[in-house]
Amino acid sequence: MSWDERQRAMLEAMGLKVWRAPEPAEAVPASAPVAAETAVMERPAPAPAAVAAPAPAPRSPVAVPAPAPRAVAELLAPGEGLPQRAPRPGLDRIAAMDWPQLQEAVADCRACKLCEGRKNTVFGVGHERAHWMIVGEAPGQQEDQQGEPFVGQAGKLLDSMLRSLGLSRAEGPPERQVFIANTLKCRPPGNRNPEPEELAQCEPFLQRQIALVQPRIILAMGRFAVQSLLRSNEPIGRLRGRVHEYQGVPLVVTYHPAYLLRNLVDKARAWEDLCLALDTLERRGP
Repeated sequence: MSWDERQRAMLEAMGLKVWRAPEPAEAVPASAPVAAETAVMERPAPAPAAVAAPAPAPRSPVAVPAPAPRAVAELLAPGEGLPQRAPRPGLDRIAAMDWPQLQEAVADCRACKLCEGRKNTVFGVGHERAHWMIVGEAPGQQEDQQGEPFVGQAGKLLDSMLRSLGLSRAEGPPERQVFIANTLKCRPPGNRNPEPEELAQCEPFLQRQIALVQPRIILAMGRFAVQSLLRSNEPIGRLRGRVHEYQGVPLVVTYHPAYLLRNLVDKARAWEDLCLALDTLERRGP
């Protein structure tokens, strides 16, 4: 499949319509309706130049320091005077767990108040050695009911985005599957934002999942996933468009599918992020 064909397929899978300029002989009616969905203009290819321009040099990953042993509360809520917490007991034990042990530990976790209202923990889904890892924010009501991340309308949009890249959460070899996890494993009441203490308590579980998967690229979706992994308070709009690193793994920032359902104009930017992630992985090679 050519790049143009893949571009059109990705845009259509994300619900974006591609507009083509008419040929000179064609006339566009003045009363032609404007599409309700976000449209992306596809420009005609330029005429070949007499001398080929040199290819741009590949962008180098933007190195981000490995997570410091600070509490997530300190990073996400500076200046709020939150009390300093002692290191969570059992961190060394979590760091040595295999998949069954880790899943059991998440299911039994009562380290924060979120355990009181959950129906199910949301551990994660996908190939345990997938090349792609998707990290989201916190489970919503439907995720809590089903025990799986990214379901409902946001999940359908994510699946469409993955299909546009030839990826799946459930089928195919490791290079064609993803592993999907959230920063929180329990749903905050009323789908409120995660609290810093809750993020801090769940962080060792996510760190161990990443260590077990050993992904070749990470796609961080949404504010809290981005802030937790990159140790940054910068908004997504300032962090996207370039390649970061998480403990040596390339990381690309993008918007959460739930946000995209409310902000259609940013679907085109999310498509750019997918292209960046795919291009980064392909440049790394097998």
